[in-house]
Amino acid sequence: MTTDSLETLEYESGPNPRATLIVMHGLGADGNDFVPICESLDLSSVGDMRFIFPNAPMRPVTINGGYVMRAWYDILGAVGSRREDEPGLRDSQAAIDALIEREVTRGVPAGRIVLAGFSQGCAMALLTGLRHPQRLAGIAGMSGYLPLPARTAAEASGANAGVPIFLAHGRFDPMVTMDRALSARDQLTALGYPVEWHEYPIEHSVSPDEVTDLNRWLLRVLTT
Repeated sequence: MTTDSLETLEYESGPNPRATLIVMHGLGADGNDFVPICESLDLSSVGDMRFIFPNAPMRPVTINGGYVMRAWYDILGAVGSRREDEPGLRDSQAAIDALIEREVTRGVPAGRIVLAGFSQGCAMALLTGLRHPQRLAGIAGMSGYLPLPARTAAEASGANAGVPIFLAHGRFDPMVTMDRALSARDQLTALGYPVEWHEYPIEHSVSPDEVTDLNRWLLRVLTT
């Protein structure tokens, strides 16, 4: 299935989805990456669910010598660089917005949609979710950071003021260092978002405890 520029994988737990989880993968992965994790979630008390796993477009990634891979945006410099690929970020934001809008036309209200992502996908979930013009159920970010942080306050949607945010990170992550995750948590908290923060003794990955904590959070935001 294709929505605008994004190919997607989809899975429905029943015939009448009442809520949707959209999960963005990390750099170089694809939509299959989080299928096993989502299959391990127990969201039966929410009702029928639709899970959407979009594939990022293929693009050259500067930090990887221009090698073409699936990426939501280019990475222009080393860790800690302030250079960001704003055009790439904005293009992917628009494509993810289109996924949300399609879900609404399919009968799932925005308030029953959660955006989630890992690494680059986390960045996209935060970038898109905080700016989306309709209120979402929540935003979940794993092993990522807040992109375009200086623009967040000015561009944040009033509809998503106070949207619940789940942030999780590995203490030993060498790819997206802990200080970047803590900076995102602190900035979002300062802006008034209710951030549920979790950290784990792992590197750039997802732990079983993290999946359990995410499951608990999803149940809370999708059953209230």
